[in-house]
Amino acid sequence: MKIHKRIHEEGTKAILITVGVIVASCCLVNWLCPSQTVWHYLMYAFELVALVLTVRFFRIPIWRKTTLEEDAVISPADGVVAANEVTTEDEYFHEQRRQVSIFMSIYDVHINVFPFDGEVTYYKYHPGKFLVAFNPKSSTDNEHNTIILKDTKGREIMVRQIAGFVARRIVCDLQPGDRAEVGEELGMIRFGSRVDVFLPLDAEVMVKIGDKVVSKETVLAKL
Repeated sequence: MKIHKRIHEEGTKAILITVGVIVASCCLVNWLCPSQTVWHYLMYAFELVALVLTVRFFRIPIWRKTTLEEDAVISPADGVVAANEVTTEDEYFHEQRRQVSIFMSIYDVHINVFPFDGEVTYYKYHPGKFLVAFNPKSSTDNEHNTIILKDTKGREIMVRQIAGFVARRIVCDLQPGDRAEVGEELGMIRFGSRVDVFLPLDAEVMVKIGDKVVSKETVLAKL
């Protein structure tokens, strides 16, 4: 029987650390200042919000259904479309590609999914800087993962996970030859960042800059 998790395993340590810090700070403050004041209640409220946000960040949207359409590339991430432009991709394709960028805020689900069925044919981790994710240079200068997916028709797209100013950990455990199943987990980026998708020039992009997209559900483009 398949068990559906509601919290990603990457969140266990972060949640436990958050709870530990909250308990320790509450004990220390109440030991030093046992009389309850408005500052105590403000601290409790702040710590409760921090805990809720941490738990919410690592949530797994098990209620979502994957959009299954022929030739569709679904959104690999939650967020807002920050770029839709033709650019030269120099790492793998060495040619012009249509780049669609998705900016993920701290409030979005941060689990990334495979945008279509196929096979992982290329994977590479790149150390780098931690510029703010909406900076155009973050796509190549920041720490990032590059993943190439090829479908049964030989069509290839690139998914690039990019760390940001706050996001300092990219989680991805792929290698060439792995099966890519649309809607299944590809990895995640902790605490807000960006995902770039590089499409063939003849792809029909179904979203525009400023659109809110939802992983597994939103059709990003048609090949």
